[in-house]
Amino acid sequence: MTVINLTPEEVQTALDSGQALLIDVREPYEFDAERIHGAINMPLSSFDPSALPRDGGKRLILSCAGGVRSVTALNACQGAGLGLEEHLAGGLRAWKMAGLPTEA
Repeated sequence: MTVINLTPEEVQTALDSGQALLIDVREPYEFDAERIHGAINMPLSSFDPSALPRDGGKRLILSCAGGVRSVTALNACQGAGLGLEEHLAGGLRAWKMAGLPTEA
């Protein structure tokens, strides 16, 4: 399995430039409480790689709370034959530690 660990700053740059779409695999109650602006919620508990959006060729980057569930979701994607490899290393926790904004 291939995993590319992106920093919060790398993810922010990709989102700001419109090159990426962030898929948050936390559960809905976590997502509803706090999230990164523009993220789409696809909980790991019901995660289906075939349901991932194909948003005009944007890179899909996975995220979660701490970086563990997003790797599990990447494994599922790769097992389904999708070439996804990128995730937010450290998840939302790292994002917040970098001083980047969230929304509720």
